[in-house]
Amino acid sequence: MKKRIAILASGSGTNAQKLIEHFSESAEIEIALVLSNNPDAFVLQRADNYEIPTHIFTKEEFYNSEEIVGLLKKMDIDFIVLAGFLWLIPKNILAAYPNRIINIHPAILPKFGGKGMYGDKVHNAVLASGETEGGITIHFVNEHYDDGEYIYQGRYKIEKGDNLEMIKFKGQQLEHQHFPRIVESVLKKIKK
Repeated sequence: MKKRIAILASGSGTNAQKLIEHFSESAEIEIALVLSNNPDAFVLQRADNYEIPTHIFTKEEFYNSEEIVGLLKKMDIDFIVLAGFLWLIPKNILAAYPNRIINIHPAILPKFGGKGMYGDKVHNAVLASGETEGGITIHFVNEHYDDGEYIYQGRYKIEKGDNLEMIKFKGQQLEHQHFPRIVESVLKKIKK
């Protein structure tokens, strides 16, 4: 039986797309569900293009009910991947999926992480700091923003004259290159 992944995303879904493509031919792992807190998120269209079921939820459903855990269990989800998802994961989901939720962050943690640090806010902070390298962190999710155990960190050089678009591009290249591979390696270690 295939291991089944649910992706949580809030935006465009480029990392979700890479994961969907990566596992589309896998005999062992499948993307079984895409969930979003944003009804206008382009990730929903990406999932639809691959005929992957989607679910849109409200803050009330996410934080004050068992609806999402119930849906994940009903869909036989084994693992959760956050791909540009901006909300903190509630305790009931963390308890239902211990060490089975991972996230990707567009910086080398612990710097440039925490509440409110996502997307361009992270990249602008990296640029403003004068750092000579940026990167990505793939980590397990716990009850705090960007605080779980690191699984993988990748780095790129920040050259003199690099602007926001350049470092976003460099970071996204690293994300697309490594995220599917790291998700697969973590999943291979867990029992169905």
